[in-house]
Amino acid sequence: MIKVSETAKKKVIELMQDDGYNATVDYIRVGVKSGGCSGLSYDLTFDKNKQEGDKVFEDNDVKIIVDKKSFLYLIGTTLEYSGGLNGTGFVFNNPNANRTCGCGESFSL
Repeated sequence: MIKVSETAKKKVIELMQDDGYNATVDYIRVGVKSGGCSGLSYDLTFDKNKQEGDKVFEDNDVKIIVDKKSFLYLIGTTLEYSGGLNGTGFVFNNPNANRTCGCGESFSL
C-alpha cells in the first residue's frame, strides 16, 4: 500500500487538472528506476491507463498505480508534498530505504 498525505493530495489534484487529467478517474504512476546518487530514484507521472501487472491503490481519494517491480521497493511509502524553504516538490517517505541522498530523490536498500 502507498499512502498519500493531505498536502500531496491537494497538489496532485491541482497538477493533474493543469495537465488535462481528471483526478477522479486517472492515476498517479509511481515507480522506481536505476539512477540517482544513491542507486535508485523515484519516478512520478500521471497516467490514464493501467498496464497488465500493475498494482492499483487508492488513498485519500488519489488513485495510484505501481508496476510489479517497483512495488517491492515502495511498500509502506507515503507520498508527501513539501513547499518549504528547502525546496518544493513531492517527497517519498519510504520505510524500506536504508540510505537516501541529500535531495531525497534517490535511495538505496
